[in-house]
Amino acid sequence: MKTVDKHSKIIHAATKVFAKKGFFNARISDIAKEAKVADGTIYLYFNNKLDILISVFEEEIGTLIEQVSKALAVETDPRKQLEIFATKHLTMMKKNKNLAEVIQIELRQSAKLIKEYRNNKFNEYIGIVSTIIKEGQAQHIYRADIKPGIAKRAFFGALDEISRVWSLSLETDYTVEELIGQIMAIFLSGMLISPTVQAD
Repeated sequence: MKTVDKHSKIIHAATKVFAKKGFFNARISDIAKEAKVADGTIYLYFNNKLDILISVFEEEIGTLIEQVSKALAVETDPRKQLEIFATKHLTMMKKNKNLAEVIQIELRQSAKLIKEYRNNKFNEYIGIVSTIIKEGQAQHIYRADIKPGIAKRAFFGALDEISRVWSLSLETDYTVEELIGQIMAIFLSGMLISPTVQAD
C-alpha cells in the first residue's frame, strides 16, 4: 500500500511539474522535490522522464475512462452519451488544470512521445466517442455518412480547445453547462438524421 501511494504521489507531482516547467525543462530532481522523495526513489518506479510522462497519461486518462464508462453504462441514448462524455471531460479538465495543460502542450510538442504513445489509453479514451457514434448510426439516430474516426477527433478537438482556454487561464464567462450546451447543439445539428430523411 505504501508503494502504491508513493507511485501515485510521484505521478501527481510530475503532472504539476510538467505543467509548470514543460517536459523538456523539467528535471527528475524537480519531480522528486515536488513529491518529497529522494531522486533515486523515482528510478525505483520509472525508467526515465518520458516513462513518467507516459504514465501520467496512462493513469490519469485511465481514471477518466473508468468514470466515463461507468456513467455511460446507465444511458442508452447516443445523444445523451455524447453529452455525458463532454461533461465528464470538461469537468475533469477544469478541476485538474495541470493535467489539462500537460495534455495540451506535451502531447503536441514531444514528437517522440507521440510516436511511442500509440494504441494506448489516450486512443482508447477518444475511441469511446467513436463507439457512441457507431451506436447512434446503428439506431438510425446519427447519419450513416458520418465517419466515426473523423467525428471523434472533431468532437474531442472542440473539448480540447476549451480545456486549452482554461489551462492558459484565459478569461471565459461561460459555465461548463453552457459550454456543453453549445458544443452539443453544434455537433448534433450536423450529425443527427433530420426528420425529413427519417420519414423517407
